[in-house]
Amino acid sequence: MNVIPEIAEAHDEIQSLRRWMHAHPELGFQETQTADLIAKTLTGWGIEVHRGLGRTGVVGVLRAGTGTRSIGLRADMDALPIQERNEFAHRSQYPGRMHACGHDGHMAMLLGAARYLSRTRNFDGTIVFIFSPAEEAGSGAKVMVDEGLFEKFPVGAVFGLHNWPGMPAGNFGIRPGTIMASSGEFHIRIIGVDAHAAAPHNGKDSLFAGVQIVNALQGIITRNKKPVDAAVLSVTHFQAGGGATNVIPEITTVAGTVRAQSISILDFIASRMKSVVESLAAAHECQVEFKFVRSCPPTVNTPDETCFAVQVMETIVDRANVDTNVDLDMGVEDFAYMLLARPGAYAFLGIGNGEHREHGHGSGPCLLHNASYDFNDKVLGVGSTYWVELAHRWLNTSRD
Repeated sequence: MNVIPEIAEAHDEIQSLRRWMHAHPELGFQETQTADLIAKTLTGWGIEVHRGLGRTGVVGVLRAGTGTRSIGLRADMDALPIQERNEFAHRSQYPGRMHACGHDGHMAMLLGAARYLSRTRNFDGTIVFIFSPAEEAGSGAKVMVDEGLFEKFPVGAVFGLHNWPGMPAGNFGIRPGTIMASSGEFHIRIIGVDAHAAAPHNGKDSLFAGVQIVNALQGIITRNKKPVDAAVLSVTHFQAGGGATNVIPEITTVAGTVRAQSISILDFIASRMKSVVESLAAAHECQVEFKFVRSCPPTVNTPDETCFAVQVMETIVDRANVDTNVDLDMGVEDFAYMLLARPGAYAFLGIGNGEHREHGHGSGPCLLHNASYDFNDKVLGVGSTYWVELAHRWLNTSRD
């Protein structure tokens, strides 16, 4: 790996920042301590800092030379409402909160790049360091864009990077076009007539209707949608009854999420769901309320910027360690909103299978959103070098 030597020498400093952030996780739109640390650190390195965009977001601006080109580099900030199982020294100090998706590592890698770039300033143009809040559920990137992120800080392109467990440490993965899915969530409320369990004919069984609806929803994925159109529908909530085993419940609620390769597929599934839910409820003589909320568009990499990112990756690691057609992931990423506003590319950086975790880690696997997860500090320098080389090549090469 061709990690920039000065970045490698700063590993302990950047690792210390990462572990502090891991020990002090904050949920979406609550990242005040995190924002304070980022702002103070950037300011100390002579980088212009702007706060308040996206509520708790932080934007750093670094200029050099006389060039008019600009580039945006983005890291997410928020943690998850998970009780950490790890017991090592930098475990979360806040009960019920944890950096279980590696946003601490994302911030640290971008800070590592900012440190180097602020010291060398061997580029010609403007670099915008974007620390985006509330990625997990609040669409903080959308809030930043809506509040004028790219009008206040214009960039020619914007790039994102996410750690990826299961991919060999230090390897990269990317693909042109859709790399992460669009999403929506659904809420179904079935209203029947409660009755004695020994006399079901006197009531309208909302629970039984709910069971039929849950089963039928999967038929949309397997029988209505084209097999080649990627989508997944997951029921994650089913609630009925109040504890008594001899009462047929009046109300049953069902909820879950849909992920799809495109907005058009998502819209089709939502339309079919409405028809299925209403028809089955009527068949069982129940009333029903159906709500479908679209929560995030797909993350779509633009072709030229994807090709550019691959070229940068191949200067850092061997070509064999860059997967240029990584599998479409059915997770969602609010960086999608930035890519709707500007061209750019989102990529994955492998962190291995968890062998890096220190003594005292939880017994679970090193997976995203898992209580035993921890970021792999050995790839900090790789990520920081990627950011630096993106900026150097974007700003120092004519793109006419």
